[in-house]
Amino acid sequence: MKPLPELTAFLEGLPEPHILFDAQYRILAANAAYRREHSPARSVVGRHCYEVSHHFAVPCDQAGESCPLAQSRVSGQRERVLHLHHTPGGEAYVNIELTPLPGADGQAAFYVEKMEPLRVAQGRSDAQGLIGRSDAFQRMLALVARVAPSRASVLLLGESGTGKELVARAVHEASPRAGKPLVAVDCSSLPEHLFESELFGHERGAFTGAATSRGGLVEAASGGTLFLDEVGDIPLPMQVKLLRLLETGTYRRVGSTELRHTDIRVVAATHRDLEALMQDGRFREDLYYRLSAFPIQLPTLRERGGDVALLAPALLARVAAPRRLDIAPAALALLETQAFPGNVRELRNLLERTALLCDGGVIEAEHVRQAIATGRRPGAPRGAWARPAPAAPAGEGQDLRSLELAALRETVARHAGSRAELAQRLGISERSLYRKLKALGIGTARG
Repeated sequence: MKPLPELTAFLEGLPEPHILFDAQYRILAANAAYRREHSPARSVVGRHCYEVSHHFAVPCDQAGESCPLAQSRVSGQRERVLHLHHTPGGEAYVNIELTPLPGADGQAAFYVEKMEPLRVAQGRSDAQGLIGRSDAFQRMLALVARVAPSRASVLLLGESGTGKELVARAVHEASPRAGKPLVAVDCSSLPEHLFESELFGHERGAFTGAATSRGGLVEAASGGTLFLDEVGDIPLPMQVKLLRLLETGTYRRVGSTELRHTDIRVVAATHRDLEALMQDGRFREDLYYRLSAFPIQLPTLRERGGDVALLAPALLARVAAPRRLDIAPAALALLETQAFPGNVRELRNLLERTALLCDGGVIEAEHVRQAIATGRRPGAPRGAWARPAPAAPAGEGQDLRSLELAALRETVARHAGSRAELAQRLGISERSLYRKLKALGIGTARG
């Protein structure tokens, strides 16, 4: 069965990348936006969608990713997933929306895929913002992509240093409110007697020192997003007034009887156990349920296997600027053995110390070891925050060389792109990568 020419012409006029394919994953039509994004130099018609978008040799669900076609076959309905696609500019996260098109017998004959880049996150180390490829990172990002277009309040939960403010910004920038302000409130740093005036504003003469009227942070965020960081530290008296704001969208400035209206979306974050705070009577249960319409648990860095190799070069470029520093594979392997209880913030601090200890242009393992030693907490035993190192090949000691090769083997096993992309990710030349792969007995990676 051939698709109707009218359908193909309709897809061609759409601004987002779209493809039409059959139940065997063969692309029957692709609009200009898709061709430009995924294969500007070669026709995609007749090729498999997983080959073009992912550089896979098998369907997505056989290569470790969720497949919207497989899900739609089961549900018979439209399906949405988040995928990591290959583009001429590198790997990029893309929201996929698949719609089955029934034939004369009522069964799905064709499928249309719409793709919208999630530009707040990347799967490569030279990007800004959220960076990662691990399963835990992608599960978190899929939730961000789901909730961002809605009006739902979001509660970000996770250890200190996991990047809650970056995720809050991602929710904002992927939402219809992206053109309006994102206003952050550090709830832990505001004294109780100033909290209300900072949040809601005050009128002239409302209290000693209030020489003029001033709008608050809620007013500044109108039309956009209010990010309440460390919401577990909000004083109990203020929790009641915040609850009223969330329930009615109204508030009063300090010293005023005038009821003001605002249109804001609230994203809250905390590293505290809010349920324990509720049991102790230090956090209101009704406020908790208002804030946690859509909770997202942020993974720790130790749960994000392989992401240190992506994060380290990007963070190093920021903390070492204007210097340009590379990271030797042995140094990267050593970084990946650390547990990082302070998460991404601790990794950033460690890289900043490492850069200061390096006089040349390449971060070596010895620089990392020195930075770890200088940053060890007083009284902590040596290696207290180190993860178990990758197992060395049989018969070898766990020396630096075997550690590097073990880490490289794991990285190669997770890599789905070309050899050139892998070399760039590791910060080495293709020739050096070839030698290392040969030492592992792998031969050559995909070209």
